[in-house]
Amino acid sequence: MNRIAVCGLSNRSMGMFIEPCVKKYSLENKVVGLLDMDEKRVAITKRRIPELADVASYNPDQFHQMIDETEANTIIVTGRDDTHIFYILEGLKRDLTVITEKPMVTTASDAAKVVEAEKNSDGKVIVAFNYRYNAFHRKIKEIILEGKIGRVTSIDLNWYIDTYHGASYFKRWNRMREFSGGLSIHKSTHHFDLINWWVDQNPEQVFAFGALNYYGPESEHNPSKQNGRHCVTCSEQLDCDYYSRWFSRTSGTTTAKDDHLQGNSFEGAYNDYTNYRPDQCIFDEEIKIEDTYTATVKYDKGALLSYSINFSLPYEGYRLAINGTKGRIETTEFHEPSRVTFPIPEQTIDYFPLFGGKETINVVQTEGTHGGGDPLIQEDIFLGENPKRDFDILAGAEAGVWSIATGEAVWKSAKENRPYNIKELVPQMYE
Repeated sequence: MNRIAVCGLSNRSMGMFIEPCVKKYSLENKVVGLLDMDEKRVAITKRRIPELADVASYNPDQFHQMIDETEANTIIVTGRDDTHIFYILEGLKRDLTVITEKPMVTTASDAAKVVEAEKNSDGKVIVAFNYRYNAFHRKIKEIILEGKIGRVTSIDLNWYIDTYHGASYFKRWNRMREFSGGLSIHKSTHHFDLINWWVDQNPEQVFAFGALNYYGPESEHNPSKQNGRHCVTCSEQLDCDYYSRWFSRTSGTTTAKDDHLQGNSFEGAYNDYTNYRPDQCIFDEEIKIEDTYTATVKYDKGALLSYSINFSLPYEGYRLAINGTKGRIETTEFHEPSRVTFPIPEQTIDYFPLFGGKETINVVQTEGTHGGGDPLIQEDIFLGENPKRDFDILAGAEAGVWSIATGEAVWKSAKENRPYNIKELVPQMYE
């Protein structure tokens, strides 16, 4: 029996981890402790998940008391990104299994500390990189392992975040680099991990550019220079292109929803927290992180990545191509079809052998969020890894390090206008 304590009661922790644990995997797992800085979040969690009514709750400074009293052998770390490092390190000191949401931590130096702590612990770290489990992403891994494209030489990955999803990062704590590491870490670690895992190579050097084009006070979409506005109470809603794109004049403020609050209204959502509102203005002066990146990454076995991400586009998805010495694979995904204003094709994978004809591969998809990835990673987390799978997929601390170091190198390269060697950020990984 896994005795699980949850550190951080976010919507993600409830939907992704706690609910499946208590409703689907309760024979093997038991939630024995809840920890959060906000008592209101504890109450909401217990109301939403009645099975937790009698579970003990704790403040952040009571972590060790929680472990002692509940006899937890596993923790799930799902609080604000910058809080992860404390619980991971303290959990490893207690020889616990640590399951952490991505990003593992917010800096490369902290990521290296996690790897070192794991070496000196009987515990282990699992990083919930659920996008590896997407049906198309698993199929791409299989194609590469089969040798169909030969040795991987280059990757092109262009990621698009639409105005609904992209704006959500700038309404909440994610917009502060000290809390999230910036979006090249909070979001792009998903993508860098996919590349690292697909090609089985580690990043070596990064050169990047980044900019703040759409959000912040200098945005051409900012209806005024007022600071401290909130979507629910803002008198300039109808002058805001982002608000007007998704909500009508007659919809009322209570229907203004946020991508990361699972459809909750802003009005309901900000009542779910103490002294915090997730509907902060996307044009506030405190926003300093980038919303646009392009980057080139060199890998230790010769592969080269051309990557871009944009957090304010008319539609959402990605375009991917992976080239090798024997061929090429391509795929395009349009995410959230209900938010796309044009007909979209069914996603396939196109395989082009170097000296042959094109082959279109249709992929059998599984049900569930993140392209069917969430239910599969939940199985591996709560039941143990699938022994019938032919390749490793559940990520650990080292995967966390390489993805975070790449993300940090991206924004630092953009800031300092120079190439960044990954070894500069995590020299411990080369000892």
